[in-house]
Amino acid sequence: MRFEIDHTSSDGPARTGLLTLAHGQVRTPAYMPCASRAAVRACPPREIASVGVQILVANAYHLHLRPGEEVVAQCGGLHEFMRWDRPILTDSGGFQVFSLADANDIAEQGVTFKSPVDGHEILLTPELSVQIQSSLGSDIAMPLDECCPCPAERGYVERSLERTLRWAERSQKAHDHEYQQLFGIVQGGVYPDLRERSARETAAMDFPGFGIGGLSVGEEREDMLTALRAAISALPEDRPVHLMGVGTPLDIVDTAAEGVDLFDCVLPTRNARHGSVMTWEEGPIRIPGAVNETDTRPLSQSCDCPACAGGFSRAYLRHLFQTREPLGWQLLSLHNVRFYTQLLERVREAIEADALLDLRGEVDAWSRRDRS
Repeated sequence: MRFEIDHTSSDGPARTGLLTLAHGQVRTPAYMPCASRAAVRACPPREIASVGVQILVANAYHLHLRPGEEVVAQCGGLHEFMRWDRPILTDSGGFQVFSLADANDIAEQGVTFKSPVDGHEILLTPELSVQIQSSLGSDIAMPLDECCPCPAERGYVERSLERTLRWAERSQKAHDHEYQQLFGIVQGGVYPDLRERSARETAAMDFPGFGIGGLSVGEEREDMLTALRAAISALPEDRPVHLMGVGTPLDIVDTAAEGVDLFDCVLPTRNARHGSVMTWEEGPIRIPGAVNETDTRPLSQSCDCPACAGGFSRAYLRHLFQTREPLGWQLLSLHNVRFYTQLLERVREAIEADALLDLRGEVDAWSRRDRS
């Protein structure tokens, strides 16, 4: 792996860069759509690439349950299995696992939970998580970490942080792959001093990059940004930073301004499946609305996604959505993903022009429109 910083903003830590991985290069900051089960829902890989996606996020937990990492490995690894020739980051699935486990199922060895597929008991350890991801063959792997609920008492968060650090050490010792990069994960809840400590001690392990987890899980927005700043201040400036599970367009602009390089979020595709699409001109559009029944306009004049460039009307897209035709989910999802990749293109351009504050104002106005 190689990470080269091209430009750093004159008024803050925002930066653009080039991340080189085994399966290609990623211009950062970059958005990573979620392909949890080795697919971005309803969207073929070729179409996802066509809307500017450089890297995907898959989920080791889901792929361990079905079809199993052994099956993926026998089919040539995750890239070959899903016919995606660009980089892939795999998450350990810790967030999903902790949502299934009770507090007394979390121990130093790992987390015990029942498979939602067939009910059998699984003990997920840091070593097993690394083994699963090594078998999948992703470009970047994330270690198993303890995901705290929000809110959580300081004492609990501190104990969780310490366990995550010990699990990170175990993950490092277990990881052995010819090209896969294992990132460290920073935890610490909304407590800035704990975030700084977690970042400092994780950085001391010399990971090639870092994920920041446990944010955007219900805390106030300003608390999220304060915790993020504390974490980034203690991380080495020459390593890529991935903010896990964040977020809205305004979240992305504000956290890119703090020095975040990689983002993943289910919002674009989830919203599309519920009939909500994002446009710069009008804000969000509700496709099922009766106002679209005979509207022959495309979703957006400034979008080059397959739905807009293909000339599909709002009336037709509404028809597809109302009749639950999979083509509708695909076209709406591709449009929203393109909105996000365009957003990140604009973020990169704004950073290079030292004009991120101007873009922030535009996105803030868009977000207020969204809430209305």
